[in-house]
Amino acid sequence: MTPPESSALPYRHNVGAALFNRDGRVLVARRADLPNAEGAPGGWQLPQGGIDADEDPREAVLRELAEEIGTDRARIIGEHPEWLTYDLPPDLLGVALGGRYRGQRQRWFALRFLGEDTDIRLDRDPHPEFDAWRWAELTELPSLGPDFKRAVYQVLARSFAPFAAGE
Repeated sequence: MTPPESSALPYRHNVGAALFNRDGRVLVARRADLPNAEGAPGGWQLPQGGIDADEDPREAVLRELAEEIGTDRARIIGEHPEWLTYDLPPDLLGVALGGRYRGQRQRWFALRFLGEDTDIRLDRDPHPEFDAWRWAELTELPSLGPDFKRAVYQVLARSFAPFAAGE
């Protein structure tokens, strides 16, 4: 089957969360559907997810945190001023995101984690997206995610740098 032409597909509207702990490190989670070699690049990402119809992005980001990492114990401390987009690579077109999108148009938020590490529960979802998580330096972010998200993560590493200083 030939994958669809990317320009014929829309972007999925999405929110993303850069969740900072008190020390200024950011939560990254390892995708459960990728090989689980600890040092393997590309499988770590920030929590993100779709925006429901008529949902405010600020509400969506807290909902997505609860769904993906099992807690919404966070407050929004910043927002990237523009929507960011990424395109899926050709091998994922017609497969990822239900095969209906060329990539994602994302609104990104910086959040301060208000809980304890034990509040992060990847096992609360019956079909978890992630199988591990850790705190990372924000500057590591572009090298941890998949190549097609690298440009977005580079923008976030610059935009959210003030929040990496911690409380």
